[in-house]
Amino acid sequence: MEKKKMPIGIEDFAKLRTNNFYYVDKSGMIKELLSNWGEVNLFTRPRRFGKSMNMSMLKYFFEIGTDKSLFDGLAISVETELCEKYMGQYPVISVSLKGIEGANYNVARSMAVDVINEEARRLSFLLESPRLIPSEKELLSRLMDKEMEDGSLVSSLRNLTELLAKHYGKKVIVLIDEYDVPLAKANECGYYHEMIRLIRGIFHQALKTNSNLEFAVLTGCLRVSKESIFTGLNNPKMYTLLETECDEQFGFTDAEVQKMLAYYDLSEYYELTKEWYDGYKIGRANVYNPWDVINWCNQLLTNPNKVPKSYWANSSGNEEVQKFIQKMGDGVTKTQIERLISGDTVQKRIEEQLTYDTMYSSVENMWSLLYATGYLTQSETPVGNLVRLTIPNTEVRSIFRDYVLQLFEKNIAQDGETVAAFCEALKDGNAVEVERMFTALMKNTVSVRDTAVRKEFKESFYHGLLLGVLGFKDGWSVDSNRESGAGYYDIAIEIEEEEIGIIIEVKYARNAQFEKECEKALRQIRDNDYTAELKEDGMRTLLKYGIACYKSQCKVAVEREVCMAEQ
Repeated sequence: MEKKKMPIGIEDFAKLRTNNFYYVDKSGMIKELLSNWGEVNLFTRPRRFGKSMNMSMLKYFFEIGTDKSLFDGLAISVETELCEKYMGQYPVISVSLKGIEGANYNVARSMAVDVINEEARRLSFLLESPRLIPSEKELLSRLMDKEMEDGSLVSSLRNLTELLAKHYGKKVIVLIDEYDVPLAKANECGYYHEMIRLIRGIFHQALKTNSNLEFAVLTGCLRVSKESIFTGLNNPKMYTLLETECDEQFGFTDAEVQKMLAYYDLSEYYELTKEWYDGYKIGRANVYNPWDVINWCNQLLTNPNKVPKSYWANSSGNEEVQKFIQKMGDGVTKTQIERLISGDTVQKRIEEQLTYDTMYSSVENMWSLLYATGYLTQSETPVGNLVRLTIPNTEVRSIFRDYVLQLFEKNIAQDGETVAAFCEALKDGNAVEVERMFTALMKNTVSVRDTAVRKEFKESFYHGLLLGVLGFKDGWSVDSNRESGAGYYDIAIEIEEEEIGIIIEVKYARNAQFEKECEKALRQIRDNDYTAELKEDGMRTLLKYGIACYKSQCKVAVEREVCMAEQ
């Protein structure tokens, strides 16, 4: 039987359910939402955690005229009384603000008008409604006009609820997806306060004392403070990362991931999937990043030899981590970053109500931002707003590592004298001086501690530090992780003018077992004949380095081999 397709980039619930896509059932959210009842409900989750798909599901469940068969076989379908009372029983307004990313306010405002235009056109059947008088139909026509005035834009959602309620004789459900994307872009481009006024005005009109509103659901990445945007709303119900309600409804649980892997005959990749993409704790639930899991499984179906990579991380610029790493020494200690990268925890006070214009204004806010955006997660049940934070998985840990290495390279680039001296010692086979200088360089950056993080990750970190130094040496050919002999070396260097070839194997010396790891590295070079390619390229002097690293220390061992020129 043909397997279901992977839903890469699919956010429309009906399209997914009717076109043979694999679906992880999150319809239990409907029951939880109705049981916990709030007139205005806000779900905050990191990007790519299924917010848009869940909002689409809500639309298709509640909207009058829906295809009820879309929910056949799902968890919500067994709740017969609830389905009879709510399924297909309400007019729905559904808008997404994720596309409002203008470079200036006028462009962003025009995009907001487009969003309202599109929803008004979807509801254009109201123009034929016998229950609406001509002036009300004219109001709807104005909401389809691209030249919409400010007053019409601010009151647009409220006016749509009024028209729908009058047509159907029922109160209206309002769904607003990614409500804070326009604020994030506005803050980035310098028109934040103008955008705040616009969004606040729209929300105030649509969500406060609106007699035509049944309830509203909003999603976003951050819980923007009440004073900033939710002014006047009567206690909106917040579903944040710390809340236990609906904690399994965004992200994939371990059981759901195992079921997906088994369905596609990929169960052998379970441990690798868990290491790379699990680790998020929301409320009491432990969940995987769904975007990662779907993309990873899709890649494995086309190439079983694929290695994991950062799908979620590569879908944005990771500005939050970059700015955080840049704060090292300016409120963020090297020790804190070392503990995080090594898989340990730090305890911080989390402020869930942020504003985009202040999120980088203090280190305290940045900790909260990293938590809200998914770069950090809670490792245990919080005590009030004191949360023990950790990096969730290997994917995100790699993001932190890469930015640490970038900062290291930036600092190294400003010290050409040290780079030259280090490379000269390396070329001369001076193990003592290489050891002394590399140790000095490591003390000025982050190291890796002995924790549960895999040895391979630690070795790749120190490997990256070495490449960061060698990358600034002119005239040297430096390769990394290439095949030679019977395996893949860490680093190979060719100095053609002097016919010198260098092979470096980096090891992590757990518990400071430097000599043991250095010998292991040299033996690996010999046994796998890593110098084969260097010999083929005419290198006559071969230097084989075993470098063992532990925290901010290293030990260097070297073997020299001189190849006789062919007669």
